[in-house]
Amino acid sequence: HSDDEGLVIPPRIAPFQVVIVPIYKGPEQNILINEKAAELVQQLKAAGIRVKFDDNDNNRPGWKFAEYEKKGVPVRVAIGARDVENNTVEVARRDTREKQSVSLDGFTTTISDLLNDIQQSMFNKALAHRDAHITRVDSWEEFQSVLKEKTGFISAHWDGTAETEDKIKELTKATIRCIPLDNPQEEGKCIFTGKPSKERVLFAQAY
Repeated sequence: HSDDEGLVIPPRIAPFQVVIVPIYKGPEQNILINEKAAELVQQLKAAGIRVKFDDNDNNRPGWKFAEYEKKGVPVRVAIGARDVENNTVEVARRDTREKQSVSLDGFTTTISDLLNDIQQSMFNKALAHRDAHITRVDSWEEFQSVLKEKTGFISAHWDGTAETEDKIKELTKATIRCIPLDNPQEEGKCIFTGKPSKERVLFAQAY
């Protein structure tokens, strides 16, 4: 997953699910914010959440924000002196780039729920994109027409023989890309030979 700003990584496979970025002016604020950030890091780690606290003084917060967007870290937490006073932090999600002020009361639960929401949202988006690019056909004529006019996968019946797949590839350059594990059993006829078929497979051309 990606957009114009960089990677968008699903929380379950992200090396770091959360990055905490401090925003401060002067050593006193630095100490105050780092102490609070350390508490948050421990809370998140105790909940099994992979978190990084970026206290590197060599880069400004704005640079860090852009860097972690590019790397696709699912959740960014920014904490400044005013946030500590108000018992809040700013939380930004990478997938939608939405920001919100979040209370530190129940912080771990809030972040955990947010990560779950991001994971499900990204899955739903990917699933919808996949399904929108699958076209069902029931004849050889439809198959050839869709190959010329659309991109994506074609769901069609196949008689199960390598000979038929090879012939289809020879004529159209399309091959079987996937036989879904959860494929429903469906009686039909092979689009090429007309022989009986018990399920559909996904064809596509390589680009």
